[in-house]
Amino acid sequence: MAGRIEDYALIGDMQTAALVCRDGTVDWLCLPRFDSHAIFAGLLGTEEHGFWRLGPAHASDQQPPTAARRSYRGDSLILESEWDTQRGTVRVTDFMPPRDGAPQLIRIVEGVSGRVPMRSALRMRFSYGRVVPWVHKHEGRTVAVAGPDSVWFDTSAETYGKSLTTYADFTVAPGERIAFTISWEPSHKEPPPLPEPEQSLEATEDFWREWVDHCTYHGPYREAVVRSLITLKALTYAPTGGIVAAPTTSLPEDIGGVRNWDYRYTWLRDAAITLSSLLRTGYREEARAWREWLLRAVAGDPENLQIMYGIAGERELGEAELDWLPGYEDSGPVRVGNGAAHQLQLDVYGEVTEALHLAHMTGLARNDYASLLQLKLIRYLEDHWQEPDEGIWEVRGPRRHFVHSKVMAWVAVDRTIKLIESGDADGPLERWRELRDDIHRDVCERGYDKERNTFTQSYGSKELDASLLLIPQMGFLPPDDKRVIGTIEAIQRELSTSDGFILRYPTTSSDENVDGLPGDEGAFLACSFWMADDLAMIGRVDEARKLFEKLLSLRNDLGLLAEEWDPRLQRQVGNFPQAFSHVPLIDTALRLTASGAYGG
Repeated sequence: MAGRIEDYALIGDMQTAALVCRDGTVDWLCLPRFDSHAIFAGLLGTEEHGFWRLGPAHASDQQPPTAARRSYRGDSLILESEWDTQRGTVRVTDFMPPRDGAPQLIRIVEGVSGRVPMRSALRMRFSYGRVVPWVHKHEGRTVAVAGPDSVWFDTSAETYGKSLTTYADFTVAPGERIAFTISWEPSHKEPPPLPEPEQSLEATEDFWREWVDHCTYHGPYREAVVRSLITLKALTYAPTGGIVAAPTTSLPEDIGGVRNWDYRYTWLRDAAITLSSLLRTGYREEARAWREWLLRAVAGDPENLQIMYGIAGERELGEAELDWLPGYEDSGPVRVGNGAAHQLQLDVYGEVTEALHLAHMTGLARNDYASLLQLKLIRYLEDHWQEPDEGIWEVRGPRRHFVHSKVMAWVAVDRTIKLIESGDADGPLERWRELRDDIHRDVCERGYDKERNTFTQSYGSKELDASLLLIPQMGFLPPDDKRVIGTIEAIQRELSTSDGFILRYPTTSSDENVDGLPGDEGAFLACSFWMADDLAMIGRVDEARKLFEKLLSLRNDLGLLAEEWDPRLQRQVGNFPQAFSHVPLIDTALRLTASGAYGG
């Protein structure tokens, strides 16, 4: 059985990522890309679907021992786990070196004290656990082959096969280091070069040290901010600049339920807000790379703008169910691909335009096509902003006139007007100023409940939605506007859990059943960070700080967050780690630091 979601650590090479449990088991790894088929899919099934465990030897009828301590090595993505046993102490270092060639996962066992018996158990299952590869020796190396894929296993330890699993049993003494590496290569090509684990470890540590040195944030929440930035960097597909929402699929928002989605793609919304956080913390190169990815993905066809694309800009992300996988803690179905790719979500136009505006304002080198794209987006919105859509939460119920979507359409027009006013683009300024006023008036008249003094989820609805918290942050209304304050207080009353965290919107308790799905979900962490932001903006800074620090306490021991927090089970739920949680963490830390609202 897979561990709790928060029991996992992330390692990666900016092209794919692995999840490593506290007991030393790699339960999830897709090769060679984030969105490739998994060779270890035990996270969504059983050990029969693929895993790699490396840790102290234990009896076959006992649970593997969990590490007594684990941490990342400094500000890096190099994981160090230590076990204390009756025979001594041992350390395992796990990492994936940034690469130009074959992807590698390297694990180095180091004896700390005593003589510790160890075991490596490697069970590769290709195609999300469905295909058993042909494992054989080739010039002294172990290779697993199935169809187009081959995975090469290299170690100085003696290995043997049993029950379709490759084992190594060995003992490690103080100061002794034994390395294990798997490398992927297309099966029709020559074998990948022999790995050099120690040199790769040094190079990986140097890479992360140099990258973190560019961070311009030095406030009181630096540890949390830097870890979040490293996580966002790890979710960036280096060859193209695309940013995945998470490296996993189908980790449930509701344990045992059907709210299981594939997040290994680039959502324009998530990537745009990620870009804004990177820009504000000194990472202009990543921002430039994402802008170039956006321009390639949209490629002159903004009228058919998708809400998400593949990490190289692919448009077809057809959704399918893997019926041979039971799902994480029996949360089925397991889905790959995402049917929401072709939804209409008008808010995306606002997020993309806001990101381009911020890039322009922070001095990112001008790109004429980026300005042209922005103008094309507004021309599309002129004709379509009054249509209903699926909204920010990708509901699978009927389309509605979501207030947040209209607000973000206003943002798109407003930022484009500012671009024209700066002299860096040409457009029908007066006509678009009128359009901006029309959208603003429409939202305030049709999306606001005067009796309750709050904006609502959609026109004509009585329900609330946490995305309304972005109204003051986007500048649609000033923070001291009574309608803004009323909305914040209404969301606190109606969408707050017993822990004080914020739900996205009502689910099963709602007569409207807006998302068209059965089951419930946890508190959405991004929304909870937005609440902390809003509280700071309206002057309730102590309350904002307390909420923010309470949210920080939800991170696992390595500083990682999933998408949601289940207040009933007191555990993280949803895909992990989630960019849409780490970005607002950074934003709130910056806001609280600027306001001086922090303890100590």
